Amino acid sequence: MGNWKLPPEGGHMDKPSKIYFQTMTKKDVEERLEKNDIIIIPLGSTENHGSAGPYGEDIFMVTRMAEEIAKATGCTVAHPVVYGSHPYHHLGQPGTIVVPDDVFSDYLRAIMAGFWNTGFRKQILMSLHGQEYIVPSAINEFGKKYQVPAIIIFVDVPRVMGQTLMDKAHGGPYDNPFQHACEAETSLSMALFPEMVKLEDAEDNTPWGFLPPGHVDRGGDIYGNPIPGHCQIGCGGIECVVYPEGVIGKPSLADPKKAYKSVEVYLDYVKKLHDDIMAKFPPGVLPESKYLSQRPPEEVEALLKGPLKGGRHLYTVAFPP
Repeated sequence: MGNWKLPPEGGHMDKPSKIYFQTMTKKDVEERLEKNDIIIIPLGSTENHGSAGPYGEDIFMVTRMAEEIAKATGCTVAHPVVYGSHPYHHLGQPGTIVVPDDVFSDYLRAIMAGFWNTGFRKQILMSLHGQEYIVPSAINEFGKKYQVPAIIIFVDVPRVMGQTLMDKAHGGPYDNPFQHACEAETSLSMALFPEMVKLEDAEDNTPWGFLPPGHVDRGGDIYGNPIPGHCQIGCGGIECVVYPEGVIGKPSLADPKKAYKSVEVYLDYVKKLHDDIMAKFPPGVLPESKYLSQRPPEEVEALLKGPLKGGRHLYTVAFPP
C-alpha cells in the first residue's frame, strides 16, 4: 500500500515541477525518457456537475491522481483531454460539451501517435468520466493504423475502485449507489480538490428509470448488471429533462473520508501497474516487434529510432494520424 497524503497538494499544470510534459523542455524530456518512458494521459470532460461541483470535476479527479502517481514513480503526465465523448442521455444538459465519438476517437489516436513519435511508447490513459465505450476503440484503431510496438493501456477509474464506490448494501461506504455528481463522486472531489467543492450549495434528487432495478447498470458499471449503463436508449429519461439539477442522487451526503479508500486503492493499483511495466520493459525496451507487428523489421527499426536519430517519424506510415 502506498503512503498517500490526502487531500493531495495538487494543481501542477502550470508549475515547473517536471510532472507535466507541457511544462518540460526538449532537454528535460530527453533526460526523462532515459529514466522513465511511461506517460499518463488523463481523460476528462466538461459537463454539468450541479451547484456543488465544478464543470471540470472529471478532469481534476484524474489529474490530481495522475500527479500523485508521477510524484511517486517519476513518470510523466500529459495535460488532460478536457472535452470528452458522452452517451446519448447527456445531450442538451447546459454546460455539458459533447464531442462526437468519431472526432473524439480520432483525437485520442492523434495524441497517442504524437507521444509515441516523441518517445513515450508506454502510455496509460485514465478516465473516470463515462466514455469507457470509446477509449478502447481509439486504442485499437491506433494499433490497426500504425502496427508498431507499444504498450497502451486504458484504466477505467470506477472499475479499479470497485466496491469502494458502492453503497452500504453492496459493501461500500455510501448511503446511495454510485451515479453522476452524486454522494460518491462529490466525496471523491472533496478528497482530491476540496477547494473547488461547494457542498453548501448541493441539490439532491431521486434517481429513477422506466425498468425495475437489476437490468441497467449504474454509474461506472461497477454493479455487474447485465446491461452496461451506456448500452441502451430509452430505459430512462435524458438528463436535461429528468435531472435539471445536474446531479443524479444526493451529493449533500458527501464526505471526503468516505472516498479516501477509493483514492488509495486506485493510486496503489496504478503505481503497481507502472512498476510492473517498468520491471518487464525498462526505459527504451518494448515487446519484440515480431509479436506485435508484421511490418518489415527494418521499417520498424527506423520508426523506433525516430526522425532525429537517423530513422523516420511515425507519420511516414500514415497521415492524418
